[in-house]
Amino acid sequence: MLVKVPEITVYFWVIKLLTTALGESTSDFLVYQINPYVAVGLGCFGLVAALLLQLSLRRYIAWVYWLTALMVAVFGTMAADVLHVVLGISYVVSTTFFSAALAVIFVVWYLCEHTLSIHSVYRGRRELFYWAAVIATFALGTAAGDLTAATLNLGYFPSILLFAVLFALPALGYWLLRFNAIAAFWWAYIVTRPLGASIADWLGKPYLGGLGLGDGKVSLVLLILLVLFVAYLSVTHRDVQGRSAERR
Repeated sequence: MLVKVPEITVYFWVIKLLTTALGESTSDFLVYQINPYVAVGLGCFGLVAALLLQLSLRRYIAWVYWLTALMVAVFGTMAADVLHVVLGISYVVSTTFFSAALAVIFVVWYLCEHTLSIHSVYRGRRELFYWAAVIATFALGTAAGDLTAATLNLGYFPSILLFAVLFALPALGYWLLRFNAIAAFWWAYIVTRPLGASIADWLGKPYLGGLGLGDGKVSLVLLILLVLFVAYLSVTHRDVQGRSAERR
């Protein structure tokens, strides 16, 4: 069976950071430029459409996968912001809630499939578990990033430094201490969301130490970079995993 997700290379982490940052800036731009409820509806529609396209495929296709990841980033940002802005739920509570939701997904996934490996995400139930975890990580990362920047009053740039260190820790643990590869991957994957979001907010926002360049300008630059990287992988197929071994 063919694996439905990309190989974990430096390209993966670069594009992952681009999608997380672009999801943050795009979500904020849409919410402030059009009716917030319309923006959330469009984000939900885009996510559902991209997910259905991704799930319908029999193999990994770079632009479809990363389009889905981008829509998860956009809607994940909106979901976390709705809890805080509309419902008045604090970032502490939302971060705790999404952390618990992600833990439940991982536990159920492991009990059903006996692995959380990125190298065994096949079409079907495992892919559904995978995207459920991805959605939870994006919502969690959004809440965590706002928690450090706003609630803890660190500001955006110190938050970038904090999450950059947290992102580097599993890599160092894997290389130097033989840290479990699957645990290291998911740790890094979760942290890329608040890291990318903090970068986008630092560039676009005029408060909490941000440069104030504007969400629209930041989104445009990030989109161009994302398209270039994904186009390169679509042509070279450097991120395509080989045919997987028999399902464990």
